[in-house]
Amino acid sequence: MADAPDFMTEQQGFISLLSDLGVIRASGEDARHFLHNQLTNDIDHLTADEARLAGYCSPKGRLLASLLTWPTDDGILMILPRSVLSGFQKRLQMFIMRSQVRLEDVSHLLAAVGIGIPDTRQLTALPELPYRTLPVAGGRLIRLSDSPGWRRALWVGPVAQREAWLATLPAGVSERPESFWRWLEIRAGVPQILEATREQFVPQMVNFELVGGVNFRKGCYPGQEVVARSQYLGKLKRRMMLASLEVPDPLIAAPGTEVFSAADPAQPAGMIVNAEPGPDGHVDCLVEIKTDALEGSVHVGTAEGPLLTFGVLPYSLEMTV
Repeated sequence: MADAPDFMTEQQGFISLLSDLGVIRASGEDARHFLHNQLTNDIDHLTADEARLAGYCSPKGRLLASLLTWPTDDGILMILPRSVLSGFQKRLQMFIMRSQVRLEDVSHLLAAVGIGIPDTRQLTALPELPYRTLPVAGGRLIRLSDSPGWRRALWVGPVAQREAWLATLPAGVSERPESFWRWLEIRAGVPQILEATREQFVPQMVNFELVGGVNFRKGCYPGQEVVARSQYLGKLKRRMMLASLEVPDPLIAAPGTEVFSAADPAQPAGMIVNAEPGPDGHVDCLVEIKTDALEGSVHVGTAEGPLLTFGVLPYSLEMTV
């Protein structure tokens, strides 16, 4: 087994054991091309040292799932929230037909560990670029996009190897709860589609193309015409924004909760995509919203509900193609 990476000797770094994520393996000679024709990103040209964000859309172009995918010696792995894993697998299965593809839920075999390293450190043990990967301890170490103040990576590998690997870490390495890892994901501006938000958003409504989850040159997939039309017909009227809520109860801003503009209280202006309490006690959110609603006050639940304070995402909202 490989030695523990040298970033783990820094006590300010942390790990999170991510039991809320599950893994599906697609294997068989047609697996790669099958997924290429189903997902929003290019899977045909995914190299051995790459991972890619991807979405799975309904025929109407609405996201049914968001996932991270990468190749292995025995197929393609896809990691996504367990709340949508079963439905995602069943729907994919419907379209296999005569293709040589096998889909398996291997969540009981593979574990996921989130890794955070302060961005003040000089690093040698992580891939230099986001979504590049390295083999570590029988699994794969995947560099993710940074969150303000933190460099992030994800290790996915055999459960038994995880325990052996974690046993080699210095005693001073801290363990943070999954909620802290999800909070960093929010601060990075990367959305997760959950059961409460299935089929609510075209990818651009949650900035999915801006974080690398959509390839506009790859060809057809379910909902592709709607997604392409949203991209090329002018300025988008809805986007996902980072916001904060000064309330102690994160359930007030649970994913799927509607938000309202005080200027137009009769109809919702958007929806909470993801929300987690941060270290300061505030709840930070990713909010899909009409861009013109940002000119006034925006509230959760009703036009008189708790006030959202909008912040700045770590990337530009300019459209890319």
